[in-house]
Amino acid sequence: MSRVLITRKTGQVGYELERSLQGLGEIIAVDRSQMNLANLNQVHDVIRHIKPTLIINPAAYTAVDKAESEPELALRINGEAPAVMAEEAKKLGAALIHYSTGYVFDGSKDGSYTESDPTCPVNVYGSSKLSGEQAIAAAGIPHLILRTSSVYSTHGKNFLLTMLHLANEREELSIVSDQYGAPTWSRTIADTTAHIVAQSLAATDQRTWWEERSGLYHLMAQRTTSRFDFTDAIMAHPLIAKKALLKPIPARDYPLPAKWPSNSVLSSRRPMDTFVNYHSGRTP
Repeated sequence: MSRVLITRKTGQVGYELERSLQGLGEIIAVDRSQMNLANLNQVHDVIRHIKPTLIINPAAYTAVDKAESEPELALRINGEAPAVMAEEAKKLGAALIHYSTGYVFDGSKDGSYTESDPTCPVNVYGSSKLSGEQAIAAAGIPHLILRTSSVYSTHGKNFLLTMLHLANEREELSIVSDQYGAPTWSRTIADTTAHIVAQSLAATDQRTWWEERSGLYHLMAQRTTSRFDFTDAIMAHPLIAKKALLKPIPARDYPLPAKWPSNSVLSSRRPMDTFVNYHSGRTP
């Protein structure tokens, strides 16, 4: 029987993962009080105690602007803690699924980023997440690194909830109109992960399954939009009682501590071909 450890069960993706993975083994979800990724010794100890066959890590330092003033903490949580997970997974013969970000790119590409595009983060957050990716890949363990971006849900901290909160406080909102992404529901990420895990468990030879599929994948919705247009769609929803007047502005008129990529759109063709089209027998 598989034993799955989920980090940060109270986060956007972790919350949904605990639901989506039910029936796929013994699911052990922990919160920050039980396993704080800033405490590397605790990360070691928890994994050694639970002895999972699969570690799924949605936990991360995601405060993009704050990371500029806390680079050591961001690197410890996003870079060093995943390295510890990979180290412990190697000792246990376990697999690791880790979530990363489109912010490992500089945002200058015209079009969706693919897994083969060169990385070039422009802020501390992106650099710290790239460090975690590199540590996992170097560990030589069965792993999937799932990059995503623009994640939203009905709980936690995200752009959707921030806009709803601000709409209740202000009559007018100035929203950046030249930064593009593809808003991705946290439940979609969790359900897709569960679909992948189910495939691995159903494989006749699980070791071969992981050897053939380990690597990097982009997992993101495929409807590109700007922050302004996403906010406009939020305000247009009939259940939104208070609708603020929206004013589009360029990113240069809204300076922030961190530089934000203008394009964080990722192509999800590779996971579709690997885990959906291939499995169903459809031609990509």
